[in-house]
Amino acid sequence: MNLKELSNRLGLSPTTVSRALNGYPEVSERTRKRVMDAAAQYNYSPNSRAKRLATGRAMTIGHLLPMSKEHEMVNPIFSDFIAGAGRRYAEEGYDLMLTVVRDEDEAETYRDLATRGAVDGVVLHGPKTNDPRITTLTSLGLPFVVHGRSSNVPTEYNWVDVNNRRAFERATSLLLDLGHRRIALVNGLAELDFAMRRGAGYSDALQARRIAVDEDLISHGEMTETYGYARTRALLRAPCPPTALILSSIIPAIGARRAISDAGLEIGKDVSVVVYDDDLSYFRNDGDVPTYTAARSSVRYAGRRAADMLLDTIANPTASKRHLLLEAELTIGQSTGPAPEMRRYLDQG
Repeated sequence: MNLKELSNRLGLSPTTVSRALNGYPEVSERTRKRVMDAAAQYNYSPNSRAKRLATGRAMTIGHLLPMSKEHEMVNPIFSDFIAGAGRRYAEEGYDLMLTVVRDEDEAETYRDLATRGAVDGVVLHGPKTNDPRITTLTSLGLPFVVHGRSSNVPTEYNWVDVNNRRAFERATSLLLDLGHRRIALVNGLAELDFAMRRGAGYSDALQARRIAVDEDLISHGEMTETYGYARTRALLRAPCPPTALILSSIIPAIGARRAISDAGLEIGKDVSVVVYDDDLSYFRNDGDVPTYTAARSSVRYAGRRAADMLLDTIANPTASKRHLLLEAELTIGQSTGPAPEMRRYLDQG
């Protein structure tokens, strides 16, 4: 059944039916319900082309990927986010457009997309502190949602983020409770806002116990398996190695686990490890007792919620800006245990 046939059955104009299906506020709730019920009864689903003609929208959501972030973002974390968001777009009849651009062309690409009406909105990834892209998108009037937050941006904007500071404060406090005092932080790229917040949570926990922050135990880099291996190997070879590690992703944690094994040490016994776990489809941290102790929050779920927020913003452009702060769940796994000194004390007792 097409739009015209559905309209004829209802005795309404195609424009009214289309507006009812697409949530236009000028359509009464009584008419909207009648149209929605009929669409369900006759299994009517408008195609993207029909929606474009009826609504004047592109029916497309854009995701731009700067080249410098390809290694950081074209990974299972980014893929799971896109999977979560893309499903919501498809459910609402929207297409997803993923574009790789040079860093210096990103702002101009946003302007081009807005001018051409090629997309109805965009999701901004990997925000930095005081990210200028937010100012650019605001000035263009293009609906957008930020996956994460950008500190020190004066304007209001839509965002979906995890409480990174709280998650890493709790992770560090757990290790301190286990008697660890030399705790290394293997963090993401320093310019990214989430890494700054995670570092702040780590420092908060140490300072609350009056333990000085040792900059030699803090590192920043792309969250790859190779980075996790190289950094952990270097830390374990230091004159005074850490007894515990906190890693910003389960991906470098795989490398860290390999480095610990290569050093002839046992994870959870000789070296404790806590990871940030995005609950990735291809790196499951499951089991009755998970492999890793982790601060866990699903990035796929964040993708769905970001898509919900963006689609609502497109439908209601004058609505107030929205914020969603997700909390990470701290789960205890096999990768943590008492500090070696405390373990010896417990064994003697």
